[in-house]
Amino acid sequence: MNNSSFPTCHSSLLLKAPAKINWFLSIINKRDDGYHNIISFIQCIDIYDTLLFERADDFELISNLDISHESNLVYKATLLLKQSTSYKKGVKITLQKTIPVSAGLGGGSSDAAYTLLGLNKLWGLGLEREELCTMGLKIGSDVPFFIYSSPAIVQGRGEKITNLDLHNSSIVLLLVKPSIAVSTARAYALFDRNRLSELTKKPLDIRLFCHAFINRDFVSLSTMLHNDLEEVVIEEYPVIEKIKKRMLENGAIISSMTGSGPAVFGVFDSKKTAYSAANAMGADYWISVTETMV
Repeated sequence: MNNSSFPTCHSSLLLKAPAKINWFLSIINKRDDGYHNIISFIQCIDIYDTLLFERADDFELISNLDISHESNLVYKATLLLKQSTSYKKGVKITLQKTIPVSAGLGGGSSDAAYTLLGLNKLWGLGLEREELCTMGLKIGSDVPFFIYSSPAIVQGRGEKITNLDLHNSSIVLLLVKPSIAVSTARAYALFDRNRLSELTKKPLDIRLFCHAFINRDFVSLSTMLHNDLEEVVIEEYPVIEKIKKRMLENGAIISSMTGSGPAVFGVFDSKKTAYSAANAMGADYWISVTETMV
């Protein structure tokens, strides 16, 4: 996704903000500022929220998400951009949420990133993506990734992004989220309490992982697929392990929790197999058959 893909008419913009999955997530250490240094391979998936931006004198946010404006990352991103640039006028934003909240799919961060991108275009601010990334990091650690939305190795707190050209087709996924919400702060707090002292493991070989990923070597990937938050979140919510097991029993090649959870993804060899597995999961979950974006 790049600015040239935006409409040239700036009286309004309609953007689609994608969800993401973490193929792996390793926590390196806890920083002095309370955040964590991580390394993760993140990729967008074909599930979106939509944001409609319309010129206005004042700021108005309309959404089907039932939370206060002050907790909405779109609201925070808009105010931050206005304050940082001293832009005088406003905008009417209509946010239609499809990505589940507090699922580990990055919906809020994606909405914030696309708000920065959209308003930068709508308001004619001319900011570079690096500037938007610096601004976005004040809102959330995943926001800089979504400014680019390309498959990437993400390091540090989220500010170090190495975009990857994968040269391969999309991968079919089944996503399943139980009816629980896990905030990122909660997941990391559980990790700090139960696993922080164990950060002495051998680091993942990124080159080996990328080689296996590009070549669709899922046998090798199954030995490298790891999310440091998964064990501690499963201890609190065993249903996540149940979902993973059921996915694998119904044809998933590999399966893992994404981000801070509780959403779980499984890789399938075809949409037919994925839909069959979806039907076997039962009616108690949010379920979506989708694919990765390349």
